[in-house]
Amino acid sequence: MTNRGYTLIELSVVVLLIGMMLLIAVPRVRDAVLADDLKTATRRLVGASRELKNEAIREQVDYLLHLDLAHPGFWVYSADTTPEKLAEIRKKASPFAEGVKITDFIRPGEEKQTEGDAEIRFHRQGYVDPAVIHLKKDDREFTVVFQPFLDTVTVYEQYVDYNFAEAARSGGR
Repeated sequence: MTNRGYTLIELSVVVLLIGMMLLIAVPRVRDAVLADDLKTATRRLVGASRELKNEAIREQVDYLLHLDLAHPGFWVYSADTTPEKLAEIRKKASPFAEGVKITDFIRPGEEKQTEGDAEIRFHRQGYVDPAVIHLKKDDREFTVVFQPFLDTVTVYEQYVDYNFAEAARSGGR
């Protein structure tokens, strides 16, 4: 009679080897994902937009995502914020990591904006003003597209000359 199976020692060795491989691999994967400043900036913008859309619907107040193109970063506030409170909120802006820049900001029918401040309005009815933000760090660029009636913000891991009129004709793609 032969016992078929694995001994406790064999199983322990396999678990030990898997643990050692994970110990080596996980920090590298974590660093590659979390240390990417451009992706982090993009995720923060997308996360803020989701929060603003939900907040605008829940509170029945328009909210604005304000971008500072000169000192890359953003802050958020409701449309009924007083000028005094707005100045206080602006001081607490969320800056992007060193080297991440907003190369331009585009609204349909307007020229590309490369300096100053820009705003994206999130309406209490659940839609957002259409806009495109191009982010850059070193030689990499991302395109973040805010479309009025879609629930998601589209992110492209390259510079995309987004055309709202063409996207509307092709069904938003």
